[in-house]
Amino acid sequence: MKLYSKVIKKLIIQSISTSVAESCTGGLLSYKITSIPGVSKIYHVGLIVYSNKSKSSILNISSKLISKYGSVSSQIAKLILHNLHKKTKSQLCICTTGIAGPNGGTKNKPVGLVFIGIKYKNKIAVLKKNFKGSRNQIQQKTVKSIFTLLEKL
Repeated sequence: MKLYSKVIKKLIIQSISTSVAESCTGGLLSYKITSIPGVSKIYHVGLIVYSNKSKSSILNISSKLISKYGSVSSQIAKLILHNLHKKTKSQLCICTTGIAGPNGGTKNKPVGLVFIGIKYKNKIAVLKKNFKGSRNQIQQKTVKSIFTLLEKL
């Protein structure tokens, strides 16, 4: 059984309500989640907040904070999680923000830099990853990392 299938089936069995806010993965995480039959019992919301404008308008992240830290940062990932939880009340909230490439990277924030945020009950974890590869590979590796982390929960 594939990792994501195993993890999602466990979430369904344990009735853990789940919502996601994706940026750099552009819906890939939601696609994997919704590919499992029966997931509608637990999957509440899947947002693609790709632009800074959508992060501000949909998740109420201040544009001043986005300017200060950059949308690809642990600070913004934490705010996305916090505001996603506030909106959805899901037990499990997951977010991605990063630079999938092939352009958009800088010396301080290279292509492949990704922040994965997970909020489960009252615990928040934001992980910084530096993936190598093509745009698609970076997105795939991000999603695989999320399911690896969820399996450990």
